[in-house]
Amino acid sequence: MSTKALVTGGGGFLGKAIIKRLLDRGWDVCSFSRGDYPELRALGVEVVRGDIQDASAVSAAVEGCDIVFHVAAKVGSWGKFEDFYGANVIGTQRILDACQEHQVERLVYTSSPSVVFGGGDMKGVDESVPYPETYKAFYPQTKAEAERRVRQAGEDGVVKTITIRPHLIWGPEDTNLVPRILERASSLRIIGEGDNLVDTIYIDNAADAHILAADALSEKPELAGRVYFISQDEPVNCWEMINDILRAGGKPPLTRKISLKAAYRIAGMMEFVYKLFGIRSEPRLTRFVVGELATSHWFDISAAKNDLGFVPKVSTEEGLKRLAEWLQTPS
Repeated sequence: MSTKALVTGGGGFLGKAIIKRLLDRGWDVCSFSRGDYPELRALGVEVVRGDIQDASAVSAAVEGCDIVFHVAAKVGSWGKFEDFYGANVIGTQRILDACQEHQVERLVYTSSPSVVFGGGDMKGVDESVPYPETYKAFYPQTKAEAERRVRQAGEDGVVKTITIRPHLIWGPEDTNLVPRILERASSLRIIGEGDNLVDTIYIDNAADAHILAADALSEKPELAGRVYFISQDEPVNCWEMINDILRAGGKPPLTRKISLKAAYRIAGMMEFVYKLFGIRSEPRLTRFVVGELATSHWFDISAAKNDLGFVPKVSTEEGLKRLAEWLQTPS
């Protein structure tokens, strides 16, 4: 009998990569998203449209599944708290409730290292690093609350859970990081000294980690409730990586700089103006983004290696080569 998996946010960058791996395994796959994705239907995926906050819609999607990959989230550094809370916290609770209702034993949850980002450098930290007392954006704040609930459910035996924290996912078909960098190429500036190191992860490696987590929940149920950082396992200079992505897209590298103090001040002014006039779109710069771009944040992934058997199979160099080929292929 075939295993059936539900992937929330299946039409997104990571969700689609996970789905392709599950299909390769011969699993039945259902995607749950707000939008319609004909390309998934063409692959034989059951595409269900609905709101992640709608308890009945989520319950119906979860029913009959053996495992859930909860990837869907509201991302970004700007917006209303209730929008982030609804999608990220209430939506995750709906998934947990539905798993309990339909006795789904396994849940792999996609979180983010930003849930432990307090504004300063994070160099080689592991999963024992605590959540900060305050957050500079609603996205990490609500993702942290959702993550706590998932971990608690796993520890309490409500459903076996593993939480994955991928950092800066990139690669071919990226709909977020790479397009933003390329679109803003002409206005980007190196913030601060430009010597900060960051972790990233290539899309294939991020998808692999989720599959390994699913297998681990079957083979090592004692891991339920655990959380894992995943990355390329080789921190890179943030601005060199941005320039590598620009180069892959045929853009010139960044050379101009702006001080951290000036960038933070400009971001604060932008936020003030956007709030004052009720502008809903995201400012070109926010204080949270400045903090992310100007600090080092790389992580010890020993736990993922030891517990999940995670090894990034695609190197950063190979990933950049594949990205360049994709960006330069006529659509």
